[in-house]
Amino acid sequence: MDLLALADFNLVARHGGFGRAARAADRPKATLSRRVTDLEASLGVRLFERGSHALKLTQEGRALFERTESLLTEVAEAATAIASGGDKPRGRLRVSAPLLFSQTALGKLSAEFALRYPEVRLEITTEDRGVDMVEEGYDLVIRVNPDPNENLVGRILLRDRLVAVARPDLPRPVADAPVPAVVRVSSNQSGWDLRTEEGDVRVSIDPILRLASLIMIRDAVRTGIGAAMLPLSLVASDLHAGTLVCWGDGKGPPIEIWTLYPSRRLLSSRVSAFLEFLKEAFPLGQPEELAAYIKG
Repeated sequence: MDLLALADFNLVARHGGFGRAARAADRPKATLSRRVTDLEASLGVRLFERGSHALKLTQEGRALFERTESLLTEVAEAATAIASGGDKPRGRLRVSAPLLFSQTALGKLSAEFALRYPEVRLEITTEDRGVDMVEEGYDLVIRVNPDPNENLVGRILLRDRLVAVARPDLPRPVADAPVPAVVRVSSNQSGWDLRTEEGDVRVSIDPILRLASLIMIRDAVRTGIGAAMLPLSLVASDLHAGTLVCWGDGKGPPIEIWTLYPSRRLLSSRVSAFLEFLKEAFPLGQPEELAAYIKG
């Protein structure tokens, strides 16, 4: 396969047309068109549907673009690094991260990273859904308790755990009497299974308030309206100050925050730098580290 033709195909696909690609790269439009036509001939497939007003990738064209764009980017970055005498992190770094971690830590972290690596253009989007890294062009994703995925590899960044908390003046649960609780909008729980110093207990709850985010739930619990199950890192400062008390730890698997990237992709210097930067921020990966960072 002609790598020059493949690079020109990626250029056209990325910009959505021969004219736009030619202007962006300051290349003759006819040259780009000829190279793409030659590539189609060598592969025996059509890569673009050519209409009178639009250019659209075929199914084969999209598959080729998705599988080769990152590889060509890595080749270009390697050549640039060699030519400049090193592998200094540079270029755009796209990261997808969950809402709570983004709101509590990534604003400060991203600013500190940008100061350390001024040639990296960091872009963080916030969403809890699973994203398609290749399709949506992400270099790295941060996820909470991700499902196993043979196409992704990574490492645990942080561990956390759920705790039941309330204001000290909120009466503790007695027998089977339900306690007022603040829960997520999507929750359908009727109670919490807790580990306490006295042993395992079941606390029945009356969901008097349903909110969309954990930060909203924490702020509501601080008023004394009810109890809630929240990550330890989010309420550690309140527990330390005594403004909230812990009724027990939630039973169940721990909360694990992972950093993930495609298994078949060589790590670029900017991704490696960001991973090491996160490891420096949370060397032990414990909830107390994130709590200290949130408080600071």
